[in-house]
Amino acid sequence: MTLSGNRVAFLATDGFEDSELTSPWEAVTAEGASATMIAPDGAAITGKNGHEQAVDLTAKDASADQFDALVLPGGVVNADHLRMDEASIALARSFFEQHKPVGVICHGAWILIEAGVVDGRTLTSYPSLKTDLRNAGASWVDEEVVVDEGLVSSRTPDDLPAFNAKLVEEIGEGKHAGQTA
Repeated sequence: MTLSGNRVAFLATDGFEDSELTSPWEAVTAEGASATMIAPDGAAITGKNGHEQAVDLTAKDASADQFDALVLPGGVVNADHLRMDEASIALARSFFEQHKPVGVICHGAWILIEAGVVDGRTLTSYPSLKTDLRNAGASWVDEEVVVDEGLVSSRTPDDLPAFNAKLVEEIGEGKHAGQTA
């Protein structure tokens, strides 16, 4: 599937899980999409294992209108900081309001809880988020990758091959009516 012409936003901050940013980035750009790094602030962010990524836009300056899909890498520190940033929360929520595909892996689902978009949805995450997601109204399952109306979720870096394949597929399909806030 080609993603030529698609614009994919990646939202993260310092402490992201390196492979959960770099692997999906490579997967979507290999299919022709353009990727944009968004962070709460700064000129660059650094992953927990040292990968440095230039920041293209701040969350307050970004809009879901500019993109076709969103990817939320994990990493405990990254996810914890993003879920406390109002501009990042609003940006994530707006992708759901516009019915656009969203990919989330590991601890990245914390921001979706804050955005109020997991109630009634089925997804997976790093196992320690199971109770948080269930308390927010989600149906949590322990599977390699879960797709629910344009929401693609996975548990850990071990799941990246399956996650990337489904992410590319969902972005290629475009908007999903069931992808709502």
